[in-house]
Amino acid sequence: MGDDVVEPVSTVPDTAQDGQNRISKEIAAGHDTYADGLERGEPEELGPRRDWPPYRSSRLRHPTKDLHHVDPETIELFAPVFGERDISPLESDLTTQHDGTPIGERIVVRGRVLDGDGRPVRRQLVEVWQANAAGRYVHKRDQHPAPIDPNFTGLGRMLTDDDGWYEFQTIKPGPYPWKNHFNAWRPAHVHFSLFGREFTQRTVTQMYFPGDPLFPLDPIYQSIQDPRARARLIAAHDHDVTRHEWATGYRWDIVLTGSHRTWTEPEEGEH
Repeated sequence: MGDDVVEPVSTVPDTAQDGQNRISKEIAAGHDTYADGLERGEPEELGPRRDWPPYRSSRLRHPTKDLHHVDPETIELFAPVFGERDISPLESDLTTQHDGTPIGERIVVRGRVLDGDGRPVRRQLVEVWQANAAGRYVHKRDQHPAPIDPNFTGLGRMLTDDDGWYEFQTIKPGPYPWKNHFNAWRPAHVHFSLFGREFTQRTVTQMYFPGDPLFPLDPIYQSIQDPRARARLIAAHDHDVTRHEWATGYRWDIVLTGSHRTWTEPEEGEH
């Protein structure tokens, strides 16, 4: 879970520029079509498109058949159960899980989990996973030639407090290549998973870092048509979260419901 590996496109262009140019044109065309639809009174899209041609494998990942209702209580009988005693405070520090110190820029990420009315979501299980500073996941499917850090696994979890706050320390992840098209690179990001009071209540999303030059080129990030919704995925540097001579800090709030909710990944795939 967490590696962005998809099947390569069938035709590889002769140059990297041609490959990205084609994807960028498809992204621009999709956004233009969306803007035209808004002018005609079509509804806003606050989430990603399930069938988004620039993101090649979305054609294979989105549902093609009618959904079926299931009994959530039956599912929960076979699902893990998490309680406050199951979460160690040490799990929120991804830099101290091994004997040595991981390589890379230390960062602290802090934020609140809120509902659509701005109320805190208390005791929410928050899980995070990410690539290391070289852009490599500890995953057998991630085989691109970047080093694995023996002192960094890239997994952590924590509970929100009574005011909805979460906080964790980690290493800033690096960008990495993926096989959507020739010379495709994903912006640096951290995956988030949030569980509600029941195991069937799960939200998966991604947090990005400000000023990333890969934003315009990334078909996953650009699958979100509304620019305001895209912007809500970008953390903000926060000097109050920054720790003196130790780590830079970022603030990122997650809104679970309402018109300003944070984009979430489709259930059928995580990237």
